[in-house]
Amino acid sequence: MSYYFQVCSSESYQDKYMIFLLEHYNELNLPYPFSISLSFLASSVLMQKEAILCFNDEDEVVGAIGYISGTAENQYKDTHVAQIQIVFFIETYRRSRLFLESLQFLVQYISQLPEPIVELRFWVPVHLRLQRLLTKLAEKTATWDTQQGGIDEYHADFKEWQAYVMKFRNEDYFISQCLLCCDS
Repeated sequence: MSYYFQVCSSESYQDKYMIFLLEHYNELNLPYPFSISLSFLASSVLMQKEAILCFNDEDEVVGAIGYISGTAENQYKDTHVAQIQIVFFIETYRRSRLFLESLQFLVQYISQLPEPIVELRFWVPVHLRLQRLLTKLAEKTATWDTQQGGIDEYHADFKEWQAYVMKFRNEDYFISQCLLCCDS
């Protein structure tokens, strides 16, 4: 089975992104009340940052990734920090290879943006028990208790994250900046 990724740069893709996440809201296992969860899910679209969809070979949405640049504590001016708001795949598509390909797409996409990202941050519910996998990608910096359960906070150097995910077999999703500026 093949997959492809689409940056949600038009309103129709942004609608698909929100509809997909809301249809699968219960499966997201977010440790927040719905109003807070909705703000996280929609922030990638509302803040005009990045939302990405993953489609299968039948053009069905099977996954979504969303991030924003900047942090609330710095009024989103520290745009060198990307906060990953959501990474979700329908259960039948949760495979190591697809997860890896989605991370490869994400780092390649971020790498070609005009404003560089230096650090990635993300949060994961403790009950998902993904700590062993995630410590390969990032450093756990805190654990937060919420009414819905604990959440682990992770930080990663973008270049280290990129080097790790790109050391595996990968596709080139974007044309190199060098190729764009050189005559053929």
